[in-house]
Order: sequence, then structure tokens, then C-alpha cells
Amino acid sequence: MSVKMEKIEKNTVELEITVGSEEFGAAVAKAAKTLAHKVNVPGFRKGKAPRSIVERYVGTQALYSDAVDDVIGPAYSKAVVETEIQPVDRPEVDLVQMEEGKDLVFKAKVTVKPEVELGEYKGLNVEKTAVSVTDENVEEELRRKQEQYAKVLTLEEGTVENKDTVTIDFAGSVDGVPFEGGTAEGYELTIGSSTFIPGFEDQLMGAEIGKEVDVNVTFPEEYHVADLKGKDALFKVTVHMIKRKELAPIDNEFVKDVSDFETLDELKADIREKLMKAAEQNAENEYRNAIVAKAVENASVEIPDAMINNRISTMVKDLEQNLSYQGLDLETYFHYLGTSEEEMKERFRPQAAENVKTELVLEAVGKAEGIQVTEEEVNEELVKLAERYQTQVENLKQALIARGELNLYSQSLISEKTVKFLVEQNA
Repeated sequence: MSVKMEKIEKNTVELEITVGSEEFGAAVAKAAKTLAHKVNVPGFRKGKAPRSIVERYVGTQALYSDAVDDVIGPAYSKAVVETEIQPVDRPEVDLVQMEEGKDLVFKAKVTVKPEVELGEYKGLNVEKTAVSVTDENVEEELRRKQEQYAKVLTLEEGTVENKDTVTIDFAGSVDGVPFEGGTAEGYELTIGSSTFIPGFEDQLMGAEIGKEVDVNVTFPEEYHVADLKGKDALFKVTVHMIKRKELAPIDNEFVKDVSDFETLDELKADIREKLMKAAEQNAENEYRNAIVAKAVENASVEIPDAMINNRISTMVKDLEQNLSYQGLDLETYFHYLGTSEEEMKERFRPQAAENVKTELVLEAVGKAEGIQVTEEEVNEELVKLAERYQTQVENLKQALIARGELNLYSQSLISEKTVKFLVEQNA
């Protein structure tokens, strides 16, 4: 087999691949035997008809097509390895020569990973944000704890107040006509959560248990259901139950109930320390991301549409998986948002392009600086991963190999080292 490569566009190459006549002839003979076992040739048992009869019966084109299908895949794979190209999409294949007793010649046009023109990526002068924790931050965290450990009272009578969780029945209509999704029974709603249409929750304030109230609202112009955009609606609402939180005073007794500390000052000091650590970690993450973003911004690369489309497909699959954890599917999700899969993909496109460019630039920096990971480093990380998932290291490694992901895992470690390098060079 021989290969000629020609760069026909910036990110596209054409391979002319020649498979020797002997190898192609063997593939034709194999195809004839396979077809002989599949077709009924009058006068012969299956698999016993000679090639000439089989060829006459099924047609030369069918015979050669099977042989070509058997040869092209392996030949193309060998050509990719030999030329060291990195395809990012399936090739477009055109037959050049396919004749008895001659070499098989075909061309494969394929989009390849683009070259990155690196800009400045050292000494980027990115400033890290200074962090602090105020007394108000501490008080806010204390109030969250107060809410978290509040007692919940179920009221048998009374009126709705802000932050109550109410169980309601409601029936909505526009111009007296009920609309889809506008009716529910036993629905739990927290007042002040802004879950419903603006104005709905406000008008339930003061509503009495067991009494029906009229709630008049106007659907927003950007509402996800086209038929309801900007429409006035009336909801008949009945409150059946009110749950109200009873907040304990924030004092030393409260501290003893919700923590291992004895005094409010001790709890405040602990909260301040934890908030500071979290703020410092967030600032560090933002700093790292800003350095990478600047290095990416300084680089130039023409990203093939195939790479962006592949990344968009991955993002849609991730969305679908996350929705499945919530008992939803894509169709329901798109219906709720008043959009479609195609519109969603277009919204994903800028982020997908940015993600792909970031990966390409980090890869290019890693190559330029000779950043690699050793087998020992990979194994050390696998040990940590195995401990996290409570499995054996060898089982994890074999699973990654079986899914073809071990090399991807190694590449992710190189990417992490490259980010660390960029941060060090910015210091």
C-alpha cells in the first residue's frame, strides 16, 4: 500500500491511497466466497458455486463493492497512521481506479485538527482579585443556618404571609377559556420564591385557608408559550394548607443546638474562616481561568465546523443526561422553554467554539513547552480516582482502556499541568 498526501485547504487534506492488485484481488476472492454462502445459485449448494458463476449471478458491481468495503477501512486507518494526520471528521471517499488485476486507488478527503498560532502566553500580568469577609457576610450565613434549623409549623387556620409554603389548587383562564398547564391540585408554592408569574405570589398574601381568591396576572412578553405572551389571565386559587417556619433566636443556645461550639463568637469565627477559604478558592479559580482565557485570546486558530458540531452534540447529550436525572427528556424541556433542538444547538455554538479553542491552545502550549506526563504520574492519579470511586486501580484502568479513554485521561492531566505552567509564568 502507498499513500500520497496533499493539503487542499487550511484544515483539509486529501489522501490518495493505492492498494496493491494482489491485496485487492484477495479481497475480491473473499467477497465472492462470502456472497456464495449468502445467495441461492440454481444448481449449486450454498457456498459451492465457483466465483465466475457467483459474479455472473450477483453482478460484478456487487462483488467489487463488497471487496472495496472490506479494503478501504483498514487502508484508510493505515494511511492516517503513516501520514500522522489527526482527522476530526469522517472522510469523503472517491474511487479512482477499481479494475480486475489492477491496483485499487481511492482518494479520501478529510478535515484535520487545525494548527494553532500561539500568541503571548507568558507574563500576562493578570491580577488576582483580593478577597475579604465582612461582618454582613457572617451574619448572612448565620441567617441561613437559622432558616435551615427552623421548626416548621402546619397551620390549620390563618392567612398567608411572606415566605410561607402553601398547598394550593388553582385554575387559570384567559378570556374565560382554560389553557393548557393552567390547572393544578395540591401544588406546593413558597411565597416570595418568584416561581410563578410576577404578581401571582403577591396576591396570595393575606389569603385565608379554605377560601377561594381571584388572582389577576399578565403573562410576560417573553413567556415561553407563544399563545400566552402578554395575555391577561385570571386564576381561581384556594389555599388548603400553610407551613410556616418558626425561627429560633441566634444566641448561645442556638449555637449549641446547631454546632459543636459553645458560644456565638466561636461559631462566628468558624464561619468567617470557612467563608475566607471559600472566597480564596473562588479567587484562585477565577485567576487561573483569566490567565487561560487571555492566552486563548492571544492565539489564532481556524476551527473546523466539524469540531464545533461534535462539541455541540456532546453538550446536548450532557444536557439530556442531566435532564434524565430529574425525570425529564429533551422534548419536554424544549416545549417548556418554547424552543427547539436546533435553536438550542445554535445557542450552544459560541460556548462550544470557545471550549474547543481553549483545548487546542492548551494542547499547543503543552507541545511548545514539552509538557508531558509519565506513566507513574498517570498511575498516581488513577490511585486517587480509584479511592474516590471505591474500586480497584486495575479495574479502573482496564475500564478506561476498554472505553478508549485512557489516552484522553492522560491528555487531561497534561492539560492540567499546562494550566499550572501558565499560572507559574504569570507570577
